[in-house]
Amino acid sequence: MEIKTKRCTVRRFEKENLDDFMQYRNDENWMQFQGFKGLTKQMYAKELLSEPSLLKGVQLAIINNTTNRLIGDIYLKRDHCTFWVGYTISPFHAKQGYAYEVLAAIVAWVKQKGCVRINASVSPENLPSINLLKKLKFTFLSSDEGEHIYILDLQKM
Repeated sequence: MEIKTKRCTVRRFEKENLDDFMQYRNDENWMQFQGFKGLTKQMYAKELLSEPSLLKGVQLAIINNTTNRLIGDIYLKRDHCTFWVGYTISPFHAKQGYAYEVLAAIVAWVKQKGCVRINASVSPENLPSINLLKKLKFTFLSSDEGEHIYILDLQKM
């Protein structure tokens, strides 16, 4: 699986991406709203370099097309005709529109697959992420275990 945008490519992780991934994923302040963090390089490698499965959930690399360096990651999981999405942009690349650009491409890709909905779970304190979801036309659905669930109904687009 590979999705290209103007500035980024979403693809499987490669071994050389692990150090950049660990740099931001193990930053407790930056990752305060994320669960997949604080692991060893071997643990990350086991998760990120294994055969991807959308049905089990897959973490994909967001690569800058100019530098060919990792700038973030995106999680996708397919559940029938619904996708779950999660995302992180490195603090060195935050607030430059990368998350919006990549998520807009993911929305188009999911819609092309014939799926009808995208869900995102977000901490109610993570206002930048909530604002991004709203900008992409996600709407609040409910709260579950302290997280807010936002949905994008692709049938209304």
